[in-house]
Amino acid sequence: MKRRDLVFLLVVGSAAVSAQADTVVYTDNQHPPTGQDTGYQVVYLDAPERLQRDIFGELAADPRRAAQQARAVLQSPGWQQKEQQIAQAYQGVIRAWKTGLKKYPAVVFDDRHVVYGTADVSLAREKLAEFEGGK
Repeated sequence: MKRRDLVFLLVVGSAAVSAQADTVVYTDNQHPPTGQDTGYQVVYLDAPERLQRDIFGELAADPRRAAQQARAVLQSPGWQQKEQQIAQAYQGVIRAWKTGLKKYPAVVFDDRHVVYGTADVSLAREKLAEFEGGK
């Protein structure tokens, strides 16, 4: 990993994380949240990749041309806002990593209980209740 990338990830990782929600759905665009529940946070784990692809587009195969294209984006007037969007997207990925998430989609309750295989909060609550009732 290049030093610049490592520094970027460290800065993103040490950035203040927004207030912890009681329920967080970790997913991607292929598995959007479903169900009728409200009041939960959604973290799209593919957001950093999608944002970077949207911002930088398809870079040239030639390394010199690709570097020129990337520099043009980095020097554009709206770069700071785009950089903040990327940083926020990585905060969600870092939070999933810190939570110990093994796969997704998953619903995490109170940063302690994880229900894998669904992005439906109602269904996840039912599964968690079944599990806790069976103890």
